This record gives sequence, structure tokens and C-alpha cells, in this order.
Amino acid sequence: MKGLYLQHVPFETPRAILDWADERGHELRGIHLFAGDPLPREFPELVVVMGGPMSVHDEDRYPWLPEEKGYLREALAAGSRILGICLGAQLLAEILGAEVVKNRHKEIGWFPVHLTDEALKHSLFEGLPREFPAFHWHGETFGLPEGAMHVAYSEACRNQAFLYRDQALALQFHLEMTPEGAEDLLRHSAEDLVPGPYVQSPEEIRGRDSLYRTTREILFTLLDRFVDL
Repeated sequence: MKGLYLQHVPFETPRAILDWADERGHELRGIHLFAGDPLPREFPELVVVMGGPMSVHDEDRYPWLPEEKGYLREALAAGSRILGICLGAQLLAEILGAEVVKNRHKEIGWFPVHLTDEALKHSLFEGLPREFPAFHWHGETFGLPEGAMHVAYSEACRNQAFLYRDQALALQFHLEMTPEGAEDLLRHSAEDLVPGPYVQSPEEIRGRDSLYRTTREILFTLLDRFVDL
């Protein structure tokens, strides 16, 4: 399978998604929007949309944002499967007609995510744990697009994930995270670590090897199933 990923800042890379692609023999090409890479004309089988510190509303600061939204609309129409992570999930929500707004709480660090009953009945999530740990780093949230399945929630954020017509999967959380990725966020986005009930300290975030193993296993299962839907 051939696919591509859209990257918004140098320090938010696909991380474990690239490991999955390498192990499965898939080819994922990077489009580095922050560096001025043009959006492609083709619409591959899989498009992965990464996170970033900007908002979907920051079009005046990031002129590639409107173009990216247009590309995602066209990719959906062309039949590409799209995985959106954090900012990528919010971009999917917006192009599908839902609002992206400030969440009541910032959610940063390791907090459990709960799958909905509806999600657990779907082949994409069947057999996965009803509750599992996930890495978070966000201050905004999205509404559910019309016709989308509500997939997951957390204590701090009701809409953690949705699935749209078995074609677009939006994850507010980071199953792809690695220890190196967490260190990059701690270094480049330290200003986000303000006091709050769902904001962990660097010491609480670091040293969670078993959690990375769990999220990696769930990620690989989801990706294997998602590309075959």
C-alpha cells in the first residue's frame, strides 16, 4: 500500500506509524507543510494527518491550512482513507461540518480513554479493551460530524474519537507516541504545561515504557484493520 502523511511542525512526526508501515511493507511519503512542500495531486489509499500546536482557525498565520483542508475534502471524495491525529482529527471534524472549540480543560499526559458501546460493536474496534491508556496533548476539542460514530471519550474530553463512514478515523489522542516524541513535545511545547486537573508534570509523563507498548499494540491493530475496511 502507498500512502502519505501531512506534517505541520518538525517535532510532530508519525513516530510509531512509520514503524507499522515499515513492518507491513507499506510506503508512506511525508509532505512537510511547515517547510513549504506542495500538496500532491494524487489521492493515495491512506492519508495520515498529524498534530501540531496551531488551531484549525489559524489560517491567517498558516497559509497552507486552507489548502490542506481543500485537499482533505478532495481526498475523501476520491475515496482515500484518512487518519487524523490531534490537530488532524480537528481538521477532519471541521471539513465535515463540525465545530472545533476550546475544551473545558487542557489534557496533557497519560489519561485513560474509553470506547463507546457502539464502537465496540464495530469490526474496527471489536476485541479492543473498553478502557486503555493514551497520550494526550491538546487544549481544543471537536464536535461530532453528522453521520459520524462517536468512538471514544475521556474524563476531560467527551469527544476523543469518531469514525466517519468507515473512511475517516479521527483520534484526539496519540497512540503513535514514543518516548522521543514525548521529549520533543516537552521541549518545544513546554508553555502548555500550565496547572490544571488534567495536566501532568514532565516527571509524570516520562518513564512509561509499558504504556508505550500498550498503545503501540492498539495502534498496529487499528491500522491493520483500517486499511482493510
